[in-house]
Amino acid sequence: MRKEELRTPCYIVQKEKLEENLRILKRLREETGCKILLAQKAFSMYFLYPFIGKYLDGTTASGLYEAKLGAEEMGKENHIFSPAYKEGEFDEILSLCGHIVLNSPSQIRKYKERIRQAGKSPGIRVNPQCSTQKEHAIYDPCAPGSRLGTVREQLSGELMEGIEGIHFHTLCEQNSDALEVTLKAVEEKFGCWLPKMKWINFGGGHHITRTDYNIPRLIRCIRHMQETYGLEVYLEPGEAIALNAGTLLTEVLEIVENEKKIAILDTSAACHMPDVLEMPYRPPLKDSDLPGEETYTYRLAGPTCLAGDVIGDYSFCHPLAPGERLEFQDMAIYTMVKNNTFNGMKLPDIVLEEAGDCQIIRSFGYEEFKRRL
Repeated sequence: MRKEELRTPCYIVQKEKLEENLRILKRLREETGCKILLAQKAFSMYFLYPFIGKYLDGTTASGLYEAKLGAEEMGKENHIFSPAYKEGEFDEILSLCGHIVLNSPSQIRKYKERIRQAGKSPGIRVNPQCSTQKEHAIYDPCAPGSRLGTVREQLSGELMEGIEGIHFHTLCEQNSDALEVTLKAVEEKFGCWLPKMKWINFGGGHHITRTDYNIPRLIRCIRHMQETYGLEVYLEPGEAIALNAGTLLTEVLEIVENEKKIAILDTSAACHMPDVLEMPYRPPLKDSDLPGEETYTYRLAGPTCLAGDVIGDYSFCHPLAPGERLEFQDMAIYTMVKNNTFNGMKLPDIVLEEAGDCQIIRSFGYEEFKRRL
């Protein structure tokens, strides 16, 4: 199919752009010997897992279902971290994952020996108490009162005996300067255990495939941990893998006016791109500009009953009309994995585009809505 034949709304993942990102990550792996995992929480289009697996070392999960998906669809290294594991699921997690990261002293006491007896590698997520982000406090694992990771004062030699790896995840859409600062804090607080570890996981939030990302600094950070402590280094980016590799195609349903022109679309911020409201942020839109920059400015909004289902204000060089199609950019990440059917909204189709040809991977209808209720 061609793009103009697709029904809206739909997510379109561009395979060529995905491969551009994967090639950057592959070069980093080859140059440093580090290992890179797909963080499925950002992008879980498992149809592409065999393709992604040609470039990366495996997957990382936040719970049992992601662990099963990674094992079934990519079948390479499979890591997991959860703030707390459910006892009834833990044996299955042990069967699926090679690296299991624990979050607290009580979780270490409960599960460390079971992990070791199963021949798997136990790790501990640490909290270096080093915040490097200010824009998105909701995503700061080092914020006061954070439930994510163990602070230095709660660890002891007895607890760390048998732990093979240290994991930290403190970044969100950041450059390698933030990693460098965080790594110094990790060494200052947890350096006494680093020589005893087999591996260290730098977590996610690294925007490695962004054009302004400082890869040489990242390489220095990786090599420092390898050469100083003899550690195997893991990174688990999510966004960087599918950054700018997907769009959301939508149609204008109606134009209404109330102090300004409002275009009602067949896509919803609340249902199809929840981060727009949660972060919040203004998603890029092809062939548009900031409000007032072009002649015609519209507020773009969804069709749900939520008054705040607003995507943002955009300007265009021509007036919008019902039936016109718009294309939001960078919509592969945190969309499919977070969308919902609030108000009975239809889930967008999932489409793969390659060399101008579009293949519908999944379509959704009424049954998906009904099954969830």
